[in-house]
Amino acid sequence: MSMPPMTSLQRVLTTLGHQEPDRVPFFLLATLHGARELGLSIQDYFAKPEHVAEGQLRLRAKYQHDCLYAFHYAPVEIEAWGGEVVFSEDGPPNSGTPFLQHPEEISRLTPPDVGTSPILRRVLRTLELLKERSHGQALIVGVVMSPFSLPVMQMGFDRYLDLMLEQPALFDRLMRVNEEFCVAWANAQLAAGANAICYFDPVSSSTIIPPGLYAKTGFPIAQRTIARFKGPAAIHLASGNGLPILDNLAKTGAVGVGVSALEDLAAIKAACAGKITVLGNLNGVTMRRWTPSEAESAVKAALAAAGPGGGFILSDNHGEIPWQVPEATLMAISEAARQWGRYPLHWASAHGR
Repeated sequence: MSMPPMTSLQRVLTTLGHQEPDRVPFFLLATLHGARELGLSIQDYFAKPEHVAEGQLRLRAKYQHDCLYAFHYAPVEIEAWGGEVVFSEDGPPNSGTPFLQHPEEISRLTPPDVGTSPILRRVLRTLELLKERSHGQALIVGVVMSPFSLPVMQMGFDRYLDLMLEQPALFDRLMRVNEEFCVAWANAQLAAGANAICYFDPVSSSTIIPPGLYAKTGFPIAQRTIARFKGPAAIHLASGNGLPILDNLAKTGAVGVGVSALEDLAAIKAACAGKITVLGNLNGVTMRRWTPSEAESAVKAALAAAGPGGGFILSDNHGEIPWQVPEATLMAISEAARQWGRYPLHWASAHGR
């Protein structure tokens, strides 16, 4: 006998407890599609918190997924530090010229004030509106860039890797400044209405750095930082591989991990079972070309690989669904997740035979 329906928040909390709720939760992390819902350009959409809150609420009502995502765009934090943001008509805003041009500038670096930064205040207001209007029915997710990954936008990839490997004193100084900012920013979002924080940390992935280097850098940084959050956090590797570092990821204090579409989801779930909830791993790049039938097949494969036993949230693999993914595909994902994700997943054991 199937259990009665839960609220989205109850569903997610049960899953995070490594138990089976009424169905597998799913997140459609569509940050840009709210602009389309409101008939706005991407830049105009992000200009007002009322737009983003309304967009998120409309997307959740349409696709019946299980979270409200307050993420605006990756360089929100760079904008707060005084850096450049470059907007696009058909994709996410990106950081422009890095504001740290010389490593010596790190010695004088101080974090922005979360309470007075205009862009950060817009995000906080978005969270307040989502909390007011969702009435505790859905998980509200805030976002931070990890102290370890933020420098890619602060100073550029090449300079940052050189700093990491060749200038340990300045690297440590940058990490400490970034950690203070990250903790303040995460806790402000939790106070404004977020139930949990997504800690984006792609540089920690084994796609970017060797697992041994992660163990000495991104891992202890994540442990220190997440321990100071006043609420739960999930680490997201933003399409990067995580299987080689899952043991350490599970020891960071995070309750979940966002994983790559390029890895074996069943192997990841087996390594994470009972330790940390898996979030993923639908391929957001190939998703742009999926037919409804292909979307259903991808959903079923993910559910069969990782759904049994709880501890799994169906989502994309990057934490941001591309603008080019059509509404019909998102609807097909939604319908398949709700049709095939109901517990118990008796059909899953026969899937793929």
